[in-house]
Amino acid sequence: MSIFDPVLHRLRPAVSERKSRMGAQNAETRGFADIASHAFGSTPSVGAWAYGTKSVFRRNPVVYRCVRMIAEAAAAIPLQVQQDGVAMRVHPLMQLLQRPNERHSGMDLCDVLVSHLLLFGNAYLEPVYDATDTIVALYPLRPDRMRLACDKQGWPAHYDYQVGNHKKRFDATATPTALWHMTLIDPEDDHHGLSPLNAATLAVGIHEAANHWNKALFDNAARPSGALVYRGTDGQRLTDAQFDRLKQELQDNFQGAQNAGRPLLLEGGLDWASISMSPQDMDFIAAKHSAARDIALAFGVPPMLLGIPGDNAYANYAEANRAFWRQTVLPLHARWAAALAHLLCRDDGLTLLQNLDDVPALAEERRALWRRLEAAGFLSAD
Repeated sequence: MSIFDPVLHRLRPAVSERKSRMGAQNAETRGFADIASHAFGSTPSVGAWAYGTKSVFRRNPVVYRCVRMIAEAAAAIPLQVQQDGVAMRVHPLMQLLQRPNERHSGMDLCDVLVSHLLLFGNAYLEPVYDATDTIVALYPLRPDRMRLACDKQGWPAHYDYQVGNHKKRFDATATPTALWHMTLIDPEDDHHGLSPLNAATLAVGIHEAANHWNKALFDNAARPSGALVYRGTDGQRLTDAQFDRLKQELQDNFQGAQNAGRPLLLEGGLDWASISMSPQDMDFIAAKHSAARDIALAFGVPPMLLGIPGDNAYANYAEANRAFWRQTVLPLHARWAAALAHLLCRDDGLTLLQNLDDVPALAEERRALWRRLEAAGFLSAD
């Protein structure tokens, strides 16, 4: 018989009560893995997945920082309008890109759509046409409010966008295009995209579980739990009233960060026995960092840029930042520019290209290129 058995016997009702409360907690406090298990099961629920995505973005610092870093970097890359290979300084399309609607600037629009792509795997734009079928405004639409209906052959028939009790239908076969839809590839879905957050589902669940564990540890005076052992004579046990009083005093006077370090006054044969954490219990810190690296990997952000400790594949911060731009930001922005050009550039010879000369993060690469050109012996000053 263990010295903790009398105390554990008394605590069993409290443990059962705690488990009941945990089972009845609402979806807001549930882990992302729980929500995702419903969203990616045999009967996918778009609403559950959208709810889980928004919830994780709001409370997980790694997910939030990855999305913000990529979206802000992509929004900082200017687009250049070219006509037959010649850059246009003044063009109606440039004015549309600089001010797509009365609420958003061009950078705001790119920020919103790239964020939607990263979080949902889908991004939607509603083009507004004038009497001559010329696009005069662009409005981003939230993916979690969009529903797609297909015809009997499996092709998109229409999109329904619902806000509260108001629903707007977009004809998927209309000409000119009634709705612009951009996706990230999903091998199991013909019409919707796959979010990087989907691939990081388990890592996000582990990271959030580690955060909850860490918070619970600090709520309990930032130290492992212990046990109060009653050493009564002749096997004497505490009465129910004494046990309830002792439990309430521990909660009121010794639990929580505000009571950290307060000395424990014992009487009547009580003794305190600390329960130390095993190395396996301490592994949650390493598991948290490993999960954070997996989340960063799914989004394409070098862990070094996020301050995540551990194995880093880059010699320094500058090298990691260049890899981030070249391998993550520029390819994603190039896809966005090509998709936008497909919607906006109807004239022959008109196209949209990235203007990388104005990207500060690539300035060092441009300087190195000019140094190589200046040192080339086969080139003259002219």
